[in-house]
Amino acid sequence: MKEFLAQGGYAFYIWGAYGMTALLLAIEVVVLARRRRTILARLGRLVRMRGNKAS
Repeated sequence: MKEFLAQGGYAFYIWGAYGMTALLLAIEVVVLARRRRTILARLGRLVRMRGNKAS
């Protein structure tokens, strides 16, 4: 197990790459969720504004 984690002397590079990838994927999920919320809020405001003009 120790040899596997050491990755032939390249452990810092390999595990750092895995860590950076995981971090960036998590950030991407958060950014997309925020963007979705913003878009839905804008659409809701647009629908309400158009509904008020029709009344």
